[in-house]
Amino acid sequence: MNTILKLNKKVLITYLVIALTGMEISFLKAQQISESKQAKVNISTSSAFKNTEKIRAGVLDVGYAELGPKTGKPVILLHGWPYDIHSFEKSSEILAGKGYHVLIPYLRGYGTTTFVSPQTARNAQQSAVAVDIIAFMDALKIDKAIVGGFDWGARTADIMAALWPERVSALVAVSGYLIGSPKANENPLPPNAELLWWYQFYFASERGYKGYKMNTKAFNKLIWKTASPKWTFDDGTYEQSASAFDNPDHVEIVIHNYRWRLGLASGEKQYDELEAQLAKSPNITVPTVTLEGDANGAAFPLPENYASKYTGKYVHHTLTGGIGHNLPQEAPKEFADAIIEANSLSK
Repeated sequence: MNTILKLNKKVLITYLVIALTGMEISFLKAQQISESKQAKVNISTSSAFKNTEKIRAGVLDVGYAELGPKTGKPVILLHGWPYDIHSFEKSSEILAGKGYHVLIPYLRGYGTTTFVSPQTARNAQQSAVAVDIIAFMDALKIDKAIVGGFDWGARTADIMAALWPERVSALVAVSGYLIGSPKANENPLPPNAELLWWYQFYFASERGYKGYKMNTKAFNKLIWKTASPKWTFDDGTYEQSASAFDNPDHVEIVIHNYRWRLGLASGEKQYDELEAQLAKSPNITVPTVTLEGDANGAAFPLPENYASKYTGKYVHHTLTGGIGHNLPQEAPKEFADAIIEANSLSK
């Protein structure tokens, strides 16, 4: 009897060891599979941004990153100056993981986007940039998309929603309504507001043109620091985006944009009608979410001053925690959430 009991105890202990070992192996395998899947997602995202696609769209060959299933709802994300598509690297990964088809183009003068013809004017007036993105949608046969952006990208998204609402199913605009005109910019601002636009006045001079051309990357790194004073980014993060400023048209595009805003450089005649519409500050009717950071060091309008420009379903969020001008990169989850929220408003 005792012998049998001892044997049964030994057998029981053996079974327990085998079971626990099996559980440990299964857990490790599950963990390895999970880590492998996550690594594949990260590699896929990194690859999409490093090895951009390219497509002929209007006057440009547009370079762009693409993530998510092609059958998913299209989302187009637009960067500003002095930034690039990497501002959306993490937020686009989140959106792609939720089934959205995310496209992030380089604007004219950035990254792998180039002009088809050397004869095309290196024009960066606001309507020209918006027409570029409509042409990009046409080239990809995208009828309608959620469009989001910040800085130049938010202005472009606003313009698309105002002039072509049938192409924009929902809008996310960091810093809200940014449509302007050279005429409106003739009005001086209070001194503290003018101070925030110091670089615009610098670019208005020949010295500014030469200085920006000579020191592009150092200049833009300074803007990163002043526009997002509480964001601690490392050199690697900056250099990843700074390579986009090597575009041969970058300096011309940036200088023209800021000079055009002040009426110091001409636009192109084919955009006159569009600019006339924009000069009237048209309302935006598509479902919209606007965002602002609590530590934006750049010039921006107060949300209460532009809320009435959005006449459709509308929500605003001010993010806390030291979020600056490059909001999509500083708060990628919150930016992705805003895209999802805007989509829900459109239903």
